[in-house]
Amino acid sequence: MPLGAVRPSPLVEQAAERLRAQITGGHWPVGTRLPGETTLAKELGVGRSTVREALRALAGAGLVQPRQGAGVFVIATEPVEDWPTRLRRAAVTDVYEVRMAVEVHAAHLAAARRTDDDTAALRTALDERRAASARDDTAFVDADIALHRAVVAAAHNPLLTDLFTEFVPTLREGLLDMLDLVRVREHDPNTGDDTHTALVEAVVAGDPEAAAAALRGELENTLALLRRSEGGPAAE
Repeated sequence: MPLGAVRPSPLVEQAAERLRAQITGGHWPVGTRLPGETTLAKELGVGRSTVREALRALAGAGLVQPRQGAGVFVIATEPVEDWPTRLRRAAVTDVYEVRMAVEVHAAHLAAARRTDDDTAALRTALDERRAASARDDTAFVDADIALHRAVVAAAHNPLLTDLFTEFVPTLREGLLDMLDLVRVREHDPNTGDDTHTALVEAVVAGDPEAAAAALRGELENTLALLRRSEGGPAAE
């Protein structure tokens, strides 16, 4: 199957896509040594430097691997997805289960490590969540996430903060969908205020066990609602 020449721009992206199609389509199975740069450049109608960059992109995707003195070999037929991509593709309930493990631990740490600035930020975030209850679902979800972000920040662990940040887009979308389907705010606009208040008070009081328990209970309730909105199995 001929590769076919590519259009002038963007050359590297087009060349990488043509080569990727050959690999994912099974033309070059795992273990195959790719043609040399000169041959590929001729078939694609580009320079060797473009081929080299395209192969580097495929290596970054986990499809090929250069071997010193032997050439470039196919090592997989499906690209390795990075963490943000996998999160975007995951079911929100799966993301939520992982979020629970991360955030409950963060709440435990936050209660032990919170500073006066963290205390002020948590109380402000709780007030803003209450104020947002009088607004639409988008404002309420954003305020809810901001409160949880403040709890994670109080743990003073940059990796936990980064993990939570990665979860936010999927969580936000899932929570908005849930509120649209389940309509829990029709009867209780400030739903979850009691559990969020207990969480903040436990962190401020420096009680790690109470903080973790409050957050776990709140997240389990939300996860049950998410499963209901998706028609999935009930939480155990």
